[in-house]
Amino acid sequence: MINTGNTVFYNGYNLKVHPGTRNHRGFFVRNTTYKLIEIEQSGWALICEDNATCHYVDPDCLMEKKRRQKRSLIA
Repeated sequence: MINTGNTVFYNGYNLKVHPGTRNHRGFFVRNTTYKLIEIEQSGWALICEDNATCHYVDPDCLMEKKRRQKRSLIA
């Protein structure tokens, strides 16, 4: 469990980033779904898109991925 102030995330949690989020090098990160790996002692959140694409970002830039609601086909 990781507490970022107003939000609690769990390791391995799928999440998104706010538009315009930059990584620790100042480059923009893609607006897609990431998996939270951990938050380092330095304060950076390590998030990964897949096994090869990971970024360190400000934890305040993380947001919960909204789940799709199933629509009923019965009126």
